[in-house]
Amino acid sequence: MRWRATKTPSRHQWDCPVPRQVMTLAPKAKVEVLVRGVTADDDALINKKLPKELLLRIFSYLDVVSLCACAQVSKLWHELALDGSNWQKIDLFNFQTDIEGPVVENISRRCGGFLKKLSLRGCQSVEDASLRTFAQNCNNIEDLNLNGCKKLTDSTCQSLGKYCSKLTFLDLGSCCQVTDLSLKSIGQGCPALEQINISWCDQVSKYGVEALAVGCPRLRSFVSKGCPLVNDEAVTQLAQHCGGLQTLNLHECTHVTDAAVQAGCHALCTLEVAGCTQLTDGGFQALSRSCHALEKMDLEECVLITDNTLLHLANGCPRLQQLSLSHCELVTDEGIRHLGAGAGACRTPARVGAGQLPAHHGRLPRAPGHLPEPAAHRTLRLPADHARRHPQAAQPPAGPQSARLFCTRHAPALGRWRQTPLLPLLRRALVKRGRVLLWSP
Repeated sequence: MRWRATKTPSRHQWDCPVPRQVMTLAPKAKVEVLVRGVTADDDALINKKLPKELLLRIFSYLDVVSLCACAQVSKLWHELALDGSNWQKIDLFNFQTDIEGPVVENISRRCGGFLKKLSLRGCQSVEDASLRTFAQNCNNIEDLNLNGCKKLTDSTCQSLGKYCSKLTFLDLGSCCQVTDLSLKSIGQGCPALEQINISWCDQVSKYGVEALAVGCPRLRSFVSKGCPLVNDEAVTQLAQHCGGLQTLNLHECTHVTDAAVQAGCHALCTLEVAGCTQLTDGGFQALSRSCHALEKMDLEECVLITDNTLLHLANGCPRLQQLSLSHCELVTDEGIRHLGAGAGACRTPARVGAGQLPAHHGRLPRAPGHLPEPAAHRTLRLPADHARRHPQAAQPPAGPQSARLFCTRHAPALGRWRQTPLLPLLRRALVKRGRVLLWSP
């Protein structure tokens, strides 16, 4: 026979969120407990046959939904399923986002110091009072996702800074009531912080970022999409105090200029400055001289950059693998060729998404306005008719070249890909580096 939960109790009965519909332990649970040959003898019951320690270990493999289902089987299972050691990582986003404050408070009391990771992403009903109780009870929390909790204010971050000194990851995205005071509190109380997301917190300015940078020198990732008050001075403070910064996302930080990319974040691997329309070739020239570890860049809608930017990146950023140039109308074929001919890029070809290169670049009907995605990492792909439309490009610049050219054109009738002859564009340059494949029906 199989143990099944046949009744869904109220949320307050078990002190944990429960699904709206009846949940069954088998067969959907990750660990399915089967009891065969059960008799009326108490000694034959699973609770008697297996020690509590073993049952507790089994429950440790279950997710939130399954644990709540197990908690409905018996008093013993209720006690074991809701043991704090089973609730070290909780993600309510895929379970139930319309929870209210009392649920968060009950979880914090149940888990206590065991809880290390909690995601309340999208839980818009949660307020500061509940997070204050949570911070007091769960002071070992390391990873906290509050993205989309729009009722939270600076009071929550003050509580986190006061009680949660072990915090390493904090997501405050779309918490629109958060201000500089929040970042100041986090900077003062969470020195171990490594990653923070303040996207769309449009009240945060350079003063909050400065306080954060001074107090959190271990910061490796700073994401501030849609924060118009984050400017050059804020980025400069990050560069000065957070020497290990690897990810910097300034998407639509419209006041950012060349001074920001010249700040000297030497360890940067990912830079996203899409929508920063004041950036020019001069800024990226300085960037290429100091940030040689760059692997991914998003320059979408950086409308002032030209082929010179690609030339500098090709020579100064040998690890560059992904580059987005959508809506960069001043970039031409010459700039694209620089990516393959540069001294650095010749060993690690770029992966280019050039959605809005000049109109003469062919576009596939499956993705209007965009070149197709590469078939593999570190590949450069152009349309199949590129050589025909640009006969002058058939003579590439001299020098080593290892960029691979692909065109993803699927033949539905055949249901497979076919190989066709090489493109003239790179035939000579690649003859010593290996074959170049062009896929077409």
